[in-house]
Amino acid sequence: MQSIVSSYHLCLAPPSPVLRQRLLCHRVPSIRLPSHRSTTSLGLFTCAAVSRESEMAAKEDGQDPRIPKIASSIRVIPDFPKPGKGISVVAGVEARGFIFGPPIALAIGAKFVPMRKPKKLPGKVISEEYSLEYGTDKIEMHVGAVEPGERAIIIDDLIATGGTLAAAIRLLERVGVKIVECACVIELPELKGREKLGEAPLFILVTSDAA
Repeated sequence: MQSIVSSYHLCLAPPSPVLRQRLLCHRVPSIRLPSHRSTTSLGLFTCAAVSRESEMAAKEDGQDPRIPKIASSIRVIPDFPKPGKGISVVAGVEARGFIFGPPIALAIGAKFVPMRKPKKLPGKVISEEYSLEYGTDKIEMHVGAVEPGERAIIIDDLIATGGTLAAAIRLLERVGVKIVECACVIELPELKGREKLGEAPLFILVTSDAA
């Protein structure tokens, strides 16, 4: 029996003349069907003419053609599984908090508030005293730098005995600010500074033994 050759052209949408010419080169190789002693050449179009056209357009623009596909597949569901922290204030404790605090504030779109030692800030300030091994000290903040109801994180380089961070927490809470978290680069856990922070969470990068 003479073999029968048939060609099936399947496509979701009629391709453009340029695309038609390119698609003709993408036929599926001949498939031998054992139940019939014939060779059927299934000239299947890729059936993704629309997708192909978008890929070609992206290539012509010099853009990776996969980017539009990825972008169209992204679904954003706000505040899942729970609302975000909504931080509006990054408070940096003198002095190294001034190094780490501003980049964090810039990254999250919050304002940076410096918390300084006495007589370092111009204008009217409020202060909070805290104990040291050798006496007492104060930390100050400008009046009006924060508003009641704002949410803050406090940044410093080190937590040792925790006196400075605890004073910063009290100072902000006095004016109605909610402390979301304290964050330090280094913790000396043997000095038990985190015990002075109350319910404020503490994030650290490195734990080191106290000298």
